[in-house]
Amino acid sequence: MRGLPFSIVDVFAEEKYAGNPLAVVRRGDGLTSESMQKIAREINFSETTFIVRETRHRGGFEVRIFTPAAELPFAGHPTLGTAYVIQRDLIREPVRKVVLNLKVGPIPVFFTYVRGKPDILWMRQIEPRFGQIMDPRRVAPVLDLRPGDLRPDFPVQEVSTGIPFVIVPVKTLDAIKRSRFRQEKMAGLTTDKRGKAFLLFSPETYADRNDLNVRVFAHAYGVAEDPATGSANGCLAGYLVRHHFFGEKSIDIRVEQGQEIGRPSLLLLQAGVKAGRIEVRVGGRVVPVARGRLV
Repeated sequence: MRGLPFSIVDVFAEEKYAGNPLAVVRRGDGLTSESMQKIAREINFSETTFIVRETRHRGGFEVRIFTPAAELPFAGHPTLGTAYVIQRDLIREPVRKVVLNLKVGPIPVFFTYVRGKPDILWMRQIEPRFGQIMDPRRVAPVLDLRPGDLRPDFPVQEVSTGIPFVIVPVKTLDAIKRSRFRQEKMAGLTTDKRGKAFLLFSPETYADRNDLNVRVFAHAYGVAEDPATGSANGCLAGYLVRHHFFGEKSIDIRVEQGQEIGRPSLLLLQAGVKAGRIEVRVGGRVVPVARGRLV
């Protein structure tokens, strides 16, 4: 494991030390799953990625994603951040698209450029799958909220674009600020042994130019609170389209996340219905932070 090159980048960030930090380890072909898990645990970011091959294989680059606790089939900010590192360090020239072969399948990432440098990166996620609608009276206590803090005109529903999240519509920014995850209140909420991760959203925002404020509690995936979550926001995009939250069948919006934990993030969401299917794109910027080698 020693000597492997790695990069640290901030994803969904407008500047350094904002957004969600990610470690990307290269030359992972000599690592076992156990070694990758150990490195991810030692780095202790919400996710660490491993570029298994430094050349294209089956049309894309093979990448594996680990939290400190387990491997994930898909996650949003690791996908964008790893694509950025692949373009910068492996391809080394402007490209329109980089495909990552993940456990969930191939995920394309599209690049835009300003003066030859990557600007906004976009990932196209798999089609959202809509699961159970949950009783808001039972969900609210898990988030240390009152049922009256949740909007009655939109459902609390589980949605997945590779990883499932419970989408919770909240009335006010104050309720978002007050929320916290209460594990002891989970009993009886679900029979799913995997637990649940929650995305809360409100149309009240810190910045007027943004459309929604989001807060994500992902204890089920080993992350107490995530500052920027591309997979969860992809689920949110599908939810907003399905339930016509903005009164339209498509969205093109700005989402702020992470303010409550001091890592302000900006995610861009585009989604709409095409040929009877909901298509979701999640975008944002990636800011390089550091490079090094494992010791």
